[in-house]
Amino acid sequence: MHDTLPLLMPGDFPPLQRGRLETLQVNLGYLCNQSCLHCHVNAGPKRKEVMTAATLDELICYLEASAVRTLDLTGGAPELNPGFRRLVKAAREAGIRVIDRCNLTVLLEPGQQGTAEFLAENEVEIVASLPCYLEENVDNQRGDGCFSVSIRVLRLLNGLGYGRRLPLNLMYNPQGPTLPPPQDALEDDYKRHLAENYAVHFNRLLTLTNMPIKRFGSMLVSRGGFDDYMSLLRTAHRDENLDGVMCRTLVSVDWEGYVYDCDFNQMLGLHTRVNGKGRLHISDLRDTDLTGNPIMVANHCFGCTAGQGSGCGGALEP
Repeated sequence: MHDTLPLLMPGDFPPLQRGRLETLQVNLGYLCNQSCLHCHVNAGPKRKEVMTAATLDELICYLEASAVRTLDLTGGAPELNPGFRRLVKAAREAGIRVIDRCNLTVLLEPGQQGTAEFLAENEVEIVASLPCYLEENVDNQRGDGCFSVSIRVLRLLNGLGYGRRLPLNLMYNPQGPTLPPPQDALEDDYKRHLAENYAVHFNRLLTLTNMPIKRFGSMLVSRGGFDDYMSLLRTAHRDENLDGVMCRTLVSVDWEGYVYDCDFNQMLGLHTRVNGKGRLHISDLRDTDLTGNPIMVANHCFGCTAGQGSGCGGALEP
């Protein structure tokens, strides 16, 4: 796999500073039941990196002592971590909003019986990856049969109240090196197609720009398209999107408990640093105020400010 970090640094992305921390995004491990072409985590069934019970304990201690109000769980497939339910329960008991970034198909994997019901009982918000509403496109990107299984799971979730009483949002990303189309118009297309053809309902569609890192970035390098894609992101950059990028109010925690300014920086190994010191751990975060701290940036950050903007919450300007 090609390392794209040397192609992204030194960069000329505008400097950014943190605001007040609102969201803790936690990667519970890179283990996943899928190996998607667009995956910026390079997750898959053979990955061994999984957050330990001890690190989960430190994470829970931080949540109980902090003012963070949203816990955003990701992976890999976060549900595959043995401590997933314990962490969710602890956060919900502390009154913290929990988001599960779910690939859908994992909920039908062996050992996951009852996970969908658990999510509903604990009123966990689901952000489900469905990169297209057309079966052929999804299977090309995620593997044969993935679309039909995803539809089965979406119907299961609808039956548990998701898409109506409970929030169910879908995540779209382009099939290749292009920017996402306007979010609102695409959401209308998704809702119409999924309702008419599969009787599936959801709340919102979130569009995400593909980042030129890890598996997707390596694919661009292999096909000679990395420079063209970076040129696209740079040309489409909008200064007005700088105020809304997720790294201003979010930190990302990796499976070992180390802290980054965003999930993409985590994948590049760009640690959050305070006063020039070394790596910051979740155990250090209780005594650290990140407000005003400079954010680690490189040229991949143009992916968050290009066009309508992009982040884990979807378009910045829908």
